[in-house]
Amino acid sequence: MNDLVVVPQDSESAPRAPRRRRARRREQSLAPATQSGRSVALPPPDEPAPPRAWRPGTFGVLDIGSTKIMCLIGRGEADGTLRVLGHGWRRSHGVRCGGIVNLHEAEAAIRAAVGQAEDAAERRLDRVYVNLSCGHPESRLFNVRWPVGGREITAADVRRVVTEGQMRAQTEGRSTIHTIPLDFSVDETAGVPDPRGHLCDQLTSRLHVIDASTTALRNLETVLSRAELKIAELVSAPLASGLSVLDEDERELGVTVVDMGGGTTSIAIFGEGHLLHTACLPVGGMHVTRDIAHVLSTSIDSAEWLKTMYGSAELSADDDLDVLPVQLIGDNEHQFVNISRSKVVSIIRPRIEETLEMVRDRLESAGVGRATDGRVVLTGGASLLDGVGNMAARILNRQVRLGRPNNIRGLPEDAAAWPSFATSAGLLAWAAGGGGALGDMDFSEPRPRGFLRRVVEFIRDRV
Repeated sequence: MNDLVVVPQDSESAPRAPRRRRARRREQSLAPATQSGRSVALPPPDEPAPPRAWRPGTFGVLDIGSTKIMCLIGRGEADGTLRVLGHGWRRSHGVRCGGIVNLHEAEAAIRAAVGQAEDAAERRLDRVYVNLSCGHPESRLFNVRWPVGGREITAADVRRVVTEGQMRAQTEGRSTIHTIPLDFSVDETAGVPDPRGHLCDQLTSRLHVIDASTTALRNLETVLSRAELKIAELVSAPLASGLSVLDEDERELGVTVVDMGGGTTSIAIFGEGHLLHTACLPVGGMHVTRDIAHVLSTSIDSAEWLKTMYGSAELSADDDLDVLPVQLIGDNEHQFVNISRSKVVSIIRPRIEETLEMVRDRLESAGVGRATDGRVVLTGGASLLDGVGNMAARILNRQVRLGRPNNIRGLPEDAAAWPSFATSAGLLAWAAGGGGALGDMDFSEPRPRGFLRRVVEFIRDRV
């Protein structure tokens, strides 16, 4: 195969092409391409997608984490972006590993965060969209078949398939939060995104079900009711994070979101445009802080300051030269000792390695095929630690990038800290109607009126 060599012409010696000839060449460039004398029609360019149409109204969301409680009040804009009208946050109290452990302390922190957001937005909330990180959430896949009998598939048929999947997933002491249809098969035709209107004998669906402990959910509902709030909807925390930091191409090709929070690290695997698997690990940035405090005999606040200002997951050549003053606690609380930065890094590194190795093991055991081979997107407050990205790329053996919330305005001006807002920004997108892109489809039908009609509907659903 000969290489094409382009020889530049001297601009002064080369004759200028007549204007009419240049116009003809431009017309020829727009004509169908030719190959071996045959005309090859080029596909028309894709039209730009219209801006996302958000659900009208103003929404409040509440991210209850182990280290902070965040409240956002916002709405969707006509240009497809989200606007935050007010935000508030407080240090988390009464929450451990995402679960409520002290009702009174959690209520006070939630009231303070919501009140700060309400004052900034000049609005009052009575309903909030809340992240699900308590109750040990679990993720399972089900294949469900439903006989149709050769007629046209209706929304009622799809609803029955989803209901059947929920019934199979029911476990004593646990409540279903999400039932996400990943795809449908109409007889032998697989990969149908919405089967309504198709004719078939048997409808098959692959469902992703996420559930959590019923007791933990009741405690969450109790503490919110004490704060004079109702739950508009519970949303899986890793699902919300993925909704805010990923684009459609990443979700289609396969990507894993690792949200490194304060008390937990959550995992969300996306593929073919859907959420395929979630997992929650009971380890996060707060465990790194406690390791520093334990080894150096310093306070939690001092350890957090050391981690934030001087911490890293990777050693560098100058770490032995940097000397840091550390205040001791206990009998020597007014005494300071000098330690090298390399000492702090040597405490941080094993915990981050352990966390990422746990992530790697979960990805290998997820059982969702090649979707786990794609890029990894790190987000959450603990992902901001220096060196975490390089360590993750080495341990997970995948491309890694840092994820920040997309298409949102009104967050605090410090954009470097935006990964800490991934879950709350995703909750706002979900509340405004952005969750439909992930396939959490609602095929519910209105309940029939009248006692006799309800009895008939009950029998029809179970025959």
